[in-house]
Parts: sequence; structure tokens; C-alpha cells
Amino acid sequence: MNEHLRPDRLPGTTRAAEGLPRRRWSMAEIEAMVARGIIAEDERFELIGGEVVPMSPKGARHEPVKIALNRFFQRAAPDHLEIAPETTLRLDKDTFVEPDFCVFPRGLDLKALDGGAVLLAVEVADSSLAYDTGRKSRIYAAYGVREAWVINANTLVTRVFRQVGKRGYKSARSKAYGRRLEPEHAPELAVSLADLGLRPLAGSPAAA
Repeated sequence: MNEHLRPDRLPGTTRAAEGLPRRRWSMAEIEAMVARGIIAEDERFELIGGEVVPMSPKGARHEPVKIALNRFFQRAAPDHLEIAPETTLRLDKDTFVEPDFCVFPRGLDLKALDGGAVLLAVEVADSSLAYDTGRKSRIYAAYGVREAWVINANTLVTRVFRQVGKRGYKSARSKAYGRRLEPEHAPELAVSLADLGLRPLAGSPAAA
């Protein structure tokens, strides 16, 4: 956050009163504000339909899961696939999201990377679980992302979304951490979280 423009005492978020219009931002405007230092480069947020949505802070379980997955993906990826961790996925002029992992064909110009080119988007979620399995999964479906995984960082249950439809994914299934996850469009990246040495957080609900 740009401290010389925003004092520490100023809240980082706000909620507009229902019924009042809100200023719609474009991706170009957001990028210009970052370039000018109005928004700090390390601020974590997404732009959804022109609204700036702050991203939930990463919990203690998020990073170990992401590190284990990144190590596996980079070793397992065949030559024709690219694995991009924490890349900005620009979906249209006023919407961008930042999945933990984005899988797409190698050689694709990143400027041409849109939802339809994404073979698999992976989210590792703790505090953001409800958002990632709800609104964000519908956004992925709306822009044609072929498949999305939302991994609960605590239970290691993975919600697998497939079959893009007009109102979201037609298929949504939960898989326990010991079950094998097999991407439909990137089968070389099939993996079991248990095989990566990951275990559910002690005391977390039983895996489904």
C-alpha cells in the first residue's frame, strides 16, 4: 500500500451501500495506477467485473502445499506444457485473477493467454475457500477455463471443477487427499497429494 498517499489509520477495504453505483475500473487503469505508485506493486487483489477485490492473506498452510505442488509440476511437465505459478490471468478488459498455478500450451504468447487457453487452474485455499469454490470458480467457467482445482490447504480435499457451462461448471466433485487427481487436458500432471508427502492438518474434518 502506498503509505504517503494512504495513512495507516485508513481502512484497506470498504463496502458501498446497496443500491449505490460503484466506479468501474478497467485493467488498463489499474496497471497505470500501479505504474505511478498509487497502488503498490505488492498489493494482492483481483479485478472482477471492474471491482477491485482484495485477496485473503495466505495462511500458514498455503505455502507448504504450494511449494510441494510447484516442485512436482515443474518436474512432471512435458515439453508441450507451461506451468506458471501466481501469474496474472487477464480474462477481459476489466477482469483479471491470479491463480496459484496456471497450465497452458508452451509457446503461447502470454499476451494471448486467456481463459480458453488455460487447461488447468489450481487454487490453494484456506481463508479464501468459500470464495474460490464459489464466485471464483464461476468466473473461471464463464471465461472458458477447461478445468479448475481448489485445494483446501487444511483438509487437502480437492474440489475438481469440469465441463464448462453457461452458469458455471457442470461437474464439481470432491476428492480426498489420498485420491489421484488427473487433469483431463494435461494427464501428465496426474498426482496424489499424499504422494507429495502432504498430510491433512491435525484436527481438520475428515476428508470426503
